[in-house]
Amino acid sequence: MARISKSEPTPEVEPDSASGKGHATPSRKEQEAARRRPLVPSDRRLAARQNRATAATERDRARVGMAAGDDKYLPLRDKGPQKRYIRDYVDARFSAGELMMPLLVVVLIGSFVPVVGEYAFFAFYAFFIFIAADTIYLIVQVNKRLAAKFGKAKVERGVRWYAISRAIQMRFLRLPKPQVKRGAFPS
Repeated sequence: MARISKSEPTPEVEPDSASGKGHATPSRKEQEAARRRPLVPSDRRLAARQNRATAATERDRARVGMAAGDDKYLPLRDKGPQKRYIRDYVDARFSAGELMMPLLVVVLIGSFVPVVGEYAFFAFYAFFIFIAADTIYLIVQVNKRLAAKFGKAKVERGVRWYAISRAIQMRFLRLPKPQVKRGAFPS
């Protein structure tokens, strides 16, 4: 170990202006004082108003992100590449289930007229059977497409029910909003 004699002057290193902080490191006491905030704000109404505004902004950002299909804002049931693929596939096709709610309204109104009511119920039951057949066809197509894209062993649980629940909803009520046009099936 080399010793520096007291008679030798120590070389001073001039601080380089390109590197370095340019100021001294603050003491612990100064750092804690800078972070210190009162436990109770001086103006509670203003603080509550600011908290509400911040929360509303965050909710709006999450709502827009979820509607746009951003994975960061999606709930757990909608996350993942398989769910995105199913959303795009279901949104690209026309499903008979989309017409179920409007048809129920027509059947309800038609039930007030005695003669029309009986035929309306029969028509609804026939349409319900058509919806069930369309749903079975959807499940077969989803199984085939997911196996081709992700591999048969990699298919997640619950994706078939996810496809069914999305196919039964009317297109404009679906969340996340449809990202593809009808007929634009995912590859």
